[in-house]
Amino acid sequence: MFDPEKLTTHLTAPATSVQPVQGRKYTLTHSDETGELFLDIGTEYNYQAIDWDMRDEVLAEWQIDQLNRLFLVGKAHVDEGEFSKEQSQFRYNIFRKEMSLALKGMFYGDKNFFANYPTLLHSPIFIRYTSKYPEFDHTLYYGTPTDYLI
Repeated sequence: MFDPEKLTTHLTAPATSVQPVQGRKYTLTHSDETGELFLDIGTEYNYQAIDWDMRDEVLAEWQIDQLNRLFLVGKAHVDEGEFSKEQSQFRYNIFRKEMSLALKGMFYGDKNFFANYPTLLHSPIFIRYTSKYPEFDHTLYYGTPTDYLI
C-alpha cells in the first residue's frame, strides 16, 4: 500500500513544478527497514542516492516520440550478470510486484507538475527491465499516470 506520509520528495533545480517536461527525470529509492520512499526529481538522475550493491532503484524520464507525444520510460536493473538466474528471477518478481507502488510514489510526489500538465496524466508508461537473462530483459507497458494517482 502506498502511504504518502512515507514519501520524501526532493526537487533539484533547475527543475520546478512547471519545467522541464521533456527530460524530467525521477530517481526513486527506498528503505527496506522503514518502508520509506525517496523521490528525487530533476534534470539528472540522483546517482548518489542509489545503493550500488542492491540496485533496487527505479529511474524514469519523460521523453518525446517521433510524433511529438510525451511518454514516460522507466528502468529497473534486474542484473548485468552479477546475480545467479535464481537471484535475478527473485529480483525481477519483486520489481514487478512493487512497480505499482514505485509509480504511485513518483506521480504523487510530482502532483504539482501534473496540475500544470494534466494531459500528461494520460501519457503511456513503459518500464524497461534490464537483465542478461532474456526472460527478464524486456519492456512492459504500465498504463498511464491516472492509473496510479490516489
